[in-house]
Amino acid sequence: MSSAKRAGSQAPVPHVADSHDLIRVHGARENNLKDVSIEIPKRRLTVFTGVSGSGKSSLVFNTIAAESQRLINETYSAFVQGFMPTLARPEVDILEGLTTAIIVDQQRMGADPRSTVGTATDVNAMLRILFSRLGEPHIGPPSAYSFNTASVRASGAITVERGNKKAVKATYERTGGMCTRCEGRGSVSDIDLTQLYDDTKSLAEGAFTIPGWKSDSQWTVQVYAQSGFVDPDKPIREYTEKQLRDFLYGEPVKVKVNGVNLTYEGLIPKIQKSFLSKDKEAMQPHIRAFVERAVTFTVCPECDGTRLSEGARSSKIGKISIADACAMEIRDLAEWVRDLDEPSVAPLLGALRDALDSFVEIGLGYLSLDRPAGTLSGGEAQRVKMIRHLGSSLTDTTYVFDEPTIGLHPHDIQRMNDLLLRLRDKGNTVLVVEHKPEAIAIADHVVDLGPGAGTAGGTVCFEGTVEELRAGDTVTGRHLDDRAVLKDAVRKPTGALEIRGATTHNLQGVDVDVPLGVLCVVTGVAGSGKSSLIHGSVPAGADVVSVDQSPIKGSRRSNPATYTGLLEPIRKAFAKANGVKPALFSANSEGACPTCNGAGVIYTDLAMMAGVAAPCEDCEGKRFQPAVLEYRFGGRDISEVLAMSVAQAEEFFGSGEARTPAAHKILDRLADVGLGYLTLGQPLTTLSGGERQRLKLATHMGDKGGVYVLDEPTTGLHLADVEQLLGLLDRLVDAGKSVIVIEHHQAVMAHADWIIDLGPGAGHDGGRIVFEGTPADLVADRTTLTGEHLAAYVGA
Repeated sequence: MSSAKRAGSQAPVPHVADSHDLIRVHGARENNLKDVSIEIPKRRLTVFTGVSGSGKSSLVFNTIAAESQRLINETYSAFVQGFMPTLARPEVDILEGLTTAIIVDQQRMGADPRSTVGTATDVNAMLRILFSRLGEPHIGPPSAYSFNTASVRASGAITVERGNKKAVKATYERTGGMCTRCEGRGSVSDIDLTQLYDDTKSLAEGAFTIPGWKSDSQWTVQVYAQSGFVDPDKPIREYTEKQLRDFLYGEPVKVKVNGVNLTYEGLIPKIQKSFLSKDKEAMQPHIRAFVERAVTFTVCPECDGTRLSEGARSSKIGKISIADACAMEIRDLAEWVRDLDEPSVAPLLGALRDALDSFVEIGLGYLSLDRPAGTLSGGEAQRVKMIRHLGSSLTDTTYVFDEPTIGLHPHDIQRMNDLLLRLRDKGNTVLVVEHKPEAIAIADHVVDLGPGAGTAGGTVCFEGTVEELRAGDTVTGRHLDDRAVLKDAVRKPTGALEIRGATTHNLQGVDVDVPLGVLCVVTGVAGSGKSSLIHGSVPAGADVVSVDQSPIKGSRRSNPATYTGLLEPIRKAFAKANGVKPALFSANSEGACPTCNGAGVIYTDLAMMAGVAAPCEDCEGKRFQPAVLEYRFGGRDISEVLAMSVAQAEEFFGSGEARTPAAHKILDRLADVGLGYLTLGQPLTTLSGGERQRLKLATHMGDKGGVYVLDEPTTGLHLADVEQLLGLLDRLVDAGKSVIVIEHHQAVMAHADWIIDLGPGAGHDGGRIVFEGTPADLVADRTTLTGEHLAAYVGA
């Protein structure tokens, strides 16, 4: 008895397996991280904060998550690894206590024309099986309901190479659900030939008006000019009927151009493959503008935009075809599936209900399965990716989120917070990169990086609880309780943009006057119709500058200087000062170091193992030939100029012998959006999401236009940077511009001159104007969700 008491009075010795309750990072040096060492508690929700470019993504994604994925990949055989992306080991001394990382980032979903919400989430796959089992009339296997599968029929002799070889007669048939007219795209295109070429000119005179098709050097043009099918010196309008047919619709055939074998193909199929096979939303602005001029997209008359064959549309469960099911709002589809009672497919119905309920729970019930994936906003795409993890039975996993509140109305942020806490409560480690105070507030542990951005960041300024962060003297701590105030006086509009009867997507015949000459904010819950109203109704003419959420693309050869066009005046200034060609001062052209081809590094591919990038020994990573570096301008060579920060370059090109007004103007815009710390030659691949968004904004500020349309410009911005953005918007309006902002951030709403609030809900519950007026009127009104949250924000 006494021994039992004595044993019970001692604290139980913890099991050694329970001691691994921390993720330890020691000596992290990815991108701008400066030997960061940190301990992150497991099975807790840790939020990483700091100004844009302070090193949050470098620590969370490029170090912790990247090493976790690399270690998991190494558990597969070398054969399997050969098919997987190769991941380099991050620059870090020690990483301990890692668990399997599941990354839910902001990357837009595939913009393939045939990719939809249903195909991206596997819900379509389950629906196809359901219809192949229950649909009447029965038309075939699941592939018969797939708009990505074409019907195939073949017959003939095949030889089986086994034992005594002999020819065997075989027939093959596969029933697909693809509409033969639009090939599963839902729309057909009609091409305006006058936008492709000037028929009064010959090919030699530069008849083509297609972006990037230059007569003198472009290979594509040379193929047409030297094919032998047409006379390059004859105006196109003088071609014979046969010449014009070969020119426009010729079948692919090999031709020799300047001694090189190339493929000649008619202009129409060439344009269809080059431009029309890609999603319009994912194109560069000037290419998209050309496609919008040259190509008319109309709903496919055969399938009525459903993408499906007549057979697939004719097979129904009750009175619902698979096309009808995909066109429903997901919350309505969930109700329809719930009403189905068929024991033979019970497991399938259960999985389908769970998937559809997850959409509704995560606030995406207003979407439909046939919505093209490329049209989802960054926030919607991220939440769609979350769906497959919500019902997962996995525990002790690390979930990594990149600003999960992007694109969410304040009303929806609470729902997202609940989901993050639910993942944590199942025993998972949740790491979140975030700027919104409402999301930071739920953290168990906060890591604040900084103190600044770029080279001024990369250190851990604070670790602890949210309350300790508030009391701490860091940039985030000081700004955590910042609240914008309503303006005393608002600007008066100078005119109005009249929108009448707008019906794009879920808009219900909206009539509204968007005031011009002021800062107008369009708001409302996610899915209420904000983007549909503005992007669908504001004419994309020469006077409108639109900055949307699409990510800027760039390889490691792209940098702020090349992306913004800054390198052009710099190259010309160097060339003029030294009496040589401008191409010498481009690392992607004649001036490139021949050893590394201007990349600055020698890259060795090691198949299934991570490749090795070593600095080029000849140019020492400077990317230029030694001879080019002897040319100077203002006492600096081109590599020294590209190593400058925006702020240093602004001073350098602003006065003295290096004064270059064209370059200084671009640098001014970069400084205006808060990117003064970026170096001109920093690869775009190393920039954070917020930095890329602002880089795009700075580039578009140089466009000539009277109306600026900005889609959530606060994306990726720290609380401290929002104030600078508001100042920039004010300067645009004061310069006589009209600024229309689609935004959820209350600080931007409070700063507006006029607010248009859409709602009251999302999908078919939205699409109406629920309020128009000043921010003060909205706060006083409080009848809308936005009004309630804005009133609470400003403390009214």
